[in-house]
Amino acid sequence: MFNCTMRVVLGLLLVLLGLCGSAAQQDGFTKVGEIGEFPETAARDTADESIEDTTKQTRHDIWAELRALKDTVSDVRVELYLLQRDNADLQTRLSSGERELLVSKFRVDLLEKENADLQTRLSSSESELLVSKFRIDQLEKENAVQETRLNATEIQTSGLKGKITDLQTRLSSSESELLVSKSRIDQLEKENAVQETRLNTTEIQTSGLEGEITDLQTRLSSSQSELLVSESRIDQLEKENAEKPKVAFYTALTDAGQVGPYNADVTLKYSKVFTNIGNAYSPSTGFFTAPVKGAYYLQFTAASYRTGYMGVQVFKNNQRIMFNGEFMDGSAYKYLTNSVVLELIAGDEVHLVLPPNNYLQDTSDNHNTFSGALLFPL
Repeated sequence: MFNCTMRVVLGLLLVLLGLCGSAAQQDGFTKVGEIGEFPETAARDTADESIEDTTKQTRHDIWAELRALKDTVSDVRVELYLLQRDNADLQTRLSSGERELLVSKFRVDLLEKENADLQTRLSSSESELLVSKFRIDQLEKENAVQETRLNATEIQTSGLKGKITDLQTRLSSSESELLVSKSRIDQLEKENAVQETRLNTTEIQTSGLEGEITDLQTRLSSSQSELLVSESRIDQLEKENAEKPKVAFYTALTDAGQVGPYNADVTLKYSKVFTNIGNAYSPSTGFFTAPVKGAYYLQFTAASYRTGYMGVQVFKNNQRIMFNGEFMDGSAYKYLTNSVVLELIAGDEVHLVLPPNNYLQDTSDNHNTFSGALLFPL
């Protein structure tokens, strides 16, 4: 940048010098013409005037260009000064940078030397560390072996101490037992003498007891025989009880409310069956049919609360066995309950009949019921 500017300034100075030389040359020619004062024609004078005007104009332009060049030179000088100042600043910064570079290089060399020294020391430390680790491993192995031997020795020592203590305890115990044994022997000898006397007495008593034992054995044999008979009877009774038929039923009439009155006898069909062991009762017909010959217990309950007659008849097959009835005043529920024990053979039927002009009243509370069971077979 600086060299380019210098070149421009030098070029402008050369142009300025060339213009000054041209103006001086034209001025000299004019002065020579005035001194010689050669006579010329009118045409020549006109041409000279034209040249003179042109020269004046040219001179004026040259001085204008010179002033412009002067201003340019001034600007160039200012710029040159600024460039020189910048150059000096750059030179200073360059010198400072070179010094810092030298310091940095010196510092780098110093650090490299220190690094090399650290590398050497590190290598040495690593070697020493490996040797130390190897020595530590060796010592740990030796320590483990010694620890094992020490534990074994301590165990043996503990065992020996325990054995010694045990032997001492046993010895003391043996000595104590020996003293006790001597004392016990003396006591046993005394007791033996007493027992000898008692033994003689016991032998005499044993002779008498042998007779009693013989009698007890005879009684025991008799009891065992009776026990066998009892067990046989129990087995027989259990078999008979298992073979005995089981018959029982319990029913209620209806939830419909009033039943009757009718103009003729009507069989009551107790439709709500709660129990029917043996399935001897049929809710569709109202009949109970005896499955086996036996004694049967049968019971009924009749209830109503309306004004009028309430009654129930009991039939065995086509035979009327019982009739119970009562007149109702309509104040509250009244009940009739009765029962019979009938001997029935297999196939006999029992049912309940509502007589003409009688009625019953039943609800979900089951006021009217019919039930029965086999007491025992015959």
